[in-house]
Amino acid sequence: MSTPLTELSAAGVAVWLDDISRQRLRTGNLADLVAQRGVVGVTSNPTIFQKAIGAGDDYAEQLGDLALRGVDLGEAVRLITAADVREACDVLRGAYDASGGVDGRVSLEVDPRLAHDTERTVAEARALWWLVDRPNLFIKIPATKAGLPAITRTLAEGISVNVTLIFGLDRYDAVIEAFQSGVEQAVAAGRDVSDLASVASFFVSRVDTEVDSRLDKIGTPAAKALHAKTAIANARLAYERYEKAFGTPRWAALAAKGAKAQRPLWASTSTKDPSLPDTIYVSELIAPNTVNTMPEATLQAFADHGVVGGETIRPFYDDARAVFAALAEVGIDLDDVIETLEAQGVQKFEDSWKQLLDTVARQLSNPPSND
Repeated sequence: MSTPLTELSAAGVAVWLDDISRQRLRTGNLADLVAQRGVVGVTSNPTIFQKAIGAGDDYAEQLGDLALRGVDLGEAVRLITAADVREACDVLRGAYDASGGVDGRVSLEVDPRLAHDTERTVAEARALWWLVDRPNLFIKIPATKAGLPAITRTLAEGISVNVTLIFGLDRYDAVIEAFQSGVEQAVAAGRDVSDLASVASFFVSRVDTEVDSRLDKIGTPAAKALHAKTAIANARLAYERYEKAFGTPRWAALAAKGAKAQRPLWASTSTKDPSLPDTIYVSELIAPNTVNTMPEATLQAFADHGVVGGETIRPFYDDARAVFAALAEVGIDLDDVIETLEAQGVQKFEDSWKQLLDTVARQLSNPPSND
């Protein structure tokens, strides 16, 4: 039976869930979403884990064991999050096999405090890849300046990567270059790259949140007319760059070796502005070979009343450029917007990581009984 989510999948958009928790895994909720909602991937981040571990007693037994063993706090967090991701990888393994390794992926992020440290990011990526030990894992690495060489080196070692915290087009160009260079190095090293995969996670709604607040301060009719238009225009122009980058002879040579293109992934797709439709960042970003990772509320909303009316990216490149031109005319500095959003994004994940460490530290110091 055709549903909005099956129509979205048929249009080339992979439906991923932006959430993970031990309760979701143990109750079979994730398996149900895979079977009933067509979910073919899962993303996680420090905020998601902080909320999951801080709620309920689903982690009590493992925390008790870790406390008895005297495990270091940082290592305890790695072991807890890796256990959830490993189990989610097993739930998604069918989607991974059915898609030839394109989907069925589950993402685990490196410690966000390493966002500006290339060497430690690479070391952490290696450790997490080994710890989870599943072929359908993605290691999430932020698209900071220090993250770019780490992305290349991690891919060159045969580790699949979800590049996160992308906000601007120029940085996206650098991410594509980092990806293609990594694949080239993997090929040069004699690696089989047919199972090496990557997505480029472009954050969407946060762009509107930042730009719209600036438009409100400007307050002119021209500024108000641009409300809620920047994020979609930004993502559409990112897809245009994706098409160009993966339509070159350079990429064709890698594809001939079995390499998979790095798909654009639309992240932060929940609607922050209550005046907007709750599915706007899904219905307005439909194009082949993309991923939309949604919180469950957005996923269920789209399942209930989402509309797939054909492609909503490629026919609107000129409209997107017109939005950018209009933003410049009213005085919006998009370069400053992007710089602000990246700094905020890294800081938010660092704050969540610290909260996660505090939560685990409290429970390790007062472990629950396993009796």
